[in-house]
Amino acid sequence: MITYEWLYVLAGVGFAVWALLSLRDRLWGNAGFWALLAASFLIGSHVSDLVNGLLVLAMVAIAGFGGLRRSDPSTTSVEERQALSARLGNRLFLPALVVPLTAVAGTLLYNYTPFGETGLFETRRETLILFGVGVVVALVLAMLWLRPPWLAPAEEGRRLLDSIGWAAILPQMLAALGAVFALAGVGDIIGGVAGDVIPKGSVFLTVLVFALGMALFTMIMGNAFAAFPVMAAAIGIPLLVQQYGGNPAVIGAVGMLAGFCGTLMTPMAANFNIVPAALLELKDQNGVIRQQIGTALPLWVCNVAIIYVGAFLLWN
Repeated sequence: MITYEWLYVLAGVGFAVWALLSLRDRLWGNAGFWALLAASFLIGSHVSDLVNGLLVLAMVAIAGFGGLRRSDPSTTSVEERQALSARLGNRLFLPALVVPLTAVAGTLLYNYTPFGETGLFETRRETLILFGVGVVVALVLAMLWLRPPWLAPAEEGRRLLDSIGWAAILPQMLAALGAVFALAGVGDIIGGVAGDVIPKGSVFLTVLVFALGMALFTMIMGNAFAAFPVMAAAIGIPLLVQQYGGNPAVIGAVGMLAGFCGTLMTPMAANFNIVPAALLELKDQNGVIRQQIGTALPLWVCNVAIIYVGAFLLWN
């Protein structure tokens, strides 16, 4: 059976390759950072929480003391890239489309054909596993089609990752922070306050506070995956689902989308909003956020309406 652990190994191998390439180029801080991250993926499931915590603290130390530097490995020349672009045009994006197509088509085939009876994939992990399979398939097809130097994918991946730096793992860390907050009882505290403030029986106000909390906590924590455990424990499950009998699928899915509206409006989501501004060398580091606010606010209003109508009026 192919399990979720295989994805960890795949990611760990990728980070290990980048660490070795950084070591070759004497980028000691980069090599150490990516090696530690590779170790967390490769052995994280087999060591204690203390060891995993020490790995994280070591990565924080490297990043905090400015140990990460941008790399510029040589792969294909500018002339070669321009020639490929002129010859292939938008067909260059075909390998990127292989990844989602593999995940979607593979999931449908696995779940709705006899192929699913083989038990090849871990239960409820099929889509994520097939997403990883899609990455490998896309890489192989791109190599056979474009025939770049063998190390080009690794070198270009390292160049992009080094440009992003520590922000590349920010979503992972913030998601873990959300779990810590949930275990610490932050959701229960917020739920108690919300219960005192929201009038009993007011479904719409409860939906409004839930969606607003998702957006605000996402803006504070930088990631909707970090905000969701807190707001689900505070309002989503005890009030919207258990007390008012709302549709949990709609509340969960659209509630996350309300959180993503907060992602569009915060510099804490550095990998989405600050890194692109830096890579594009924009003079206004908040320029990306300014452009997204006009989309985020009306989208958030729509999310409130969808939760209220879809999870309660249509559901009940």
